[in-house]
Amino acid sequence: MRYPSAMMFKAFAALLILASVCGPAVSQERIVSGRASVVDGDTLALEGVAQRVRLHGIDAPEGKQSCTNAAGQTYLCGAKAAQALAGLIGRNGRVVCRQEDMDRYGRIVARCSTRDRVEVNAAMVRSGWAVDYRRYSRGAYARQEQAARRDKAGLWEGRFVTPEEWRRGKRMPAGRGDPVIAVEGTCRIKGNIGQRARIYHMPGSAAYDSVRIDTSRGERWFCSEREARDAGWRPIHGPGGAS
Repeated sequence: MRYPSAMMFKAFAALLILASVCGPAVSQERIVSGRASVVDGDTLALEGVAQRVRLHGIDAPEGKQSCTNAAGQTYLCGAKAAQALAGLIGRNGRVVCRQEDMDRYGRIVARCSTRDRVEVNAAMVRSGWAVDYRRYSRGAYARQEQAARRDKAGLWEGRFVTPEEWRRGKRMPAGRGDPVIAVEGTCRIKGNIGQRARIYHMPGSAAYDSVRIDTSRGERWFCSEREARDAGWRPIHGPGGAS
């Protein structure tokens, strides 16, 4: 009678050992999903999820960080990176995130994908609006960064301090003295270039909603009327104005 009991005990012990080895690995895996809103270029807030989600293995410019473009002009690259992330997740904004870790700020560190199964982390690095954060990624996005550098995409078009260096206090050296180029979302005055003049449009003006800003043509956003005037733009006159 003892023999069967001993066998059963050993079998039960083996199951306990297996559970202790396999159990935690399964329980630690966490997938969160939902409609996302952009906090900054590498952080999302998901509806129904208490913690914010920090994109694993990448580093985007900080909100107030400035960089220079190919023309040597200064622009708010942190705001631009946030815009790029918003464009990537789209209007629907639904993402699925697989947790990799938790950081010291209590954020979920994860790899996230859009509804179209585009990995957000990789796409941000490939677009040039984030860099491979090698200290944590172990080079997972090195290939995407190399491609962005080759194509002079995003940040790589001009010059910038890495976000990690910027957080440590390093700043870009003084450039050509051009004013900071604002981007949509941070400054709301539209600097439009018409056939005969450079006109700025205030929010609420008659033509404001119909005016589209094309930064490749030299058009830009301003944070104040004084900034617009100092840069050579004049206020709109008449009911419709130039477009």
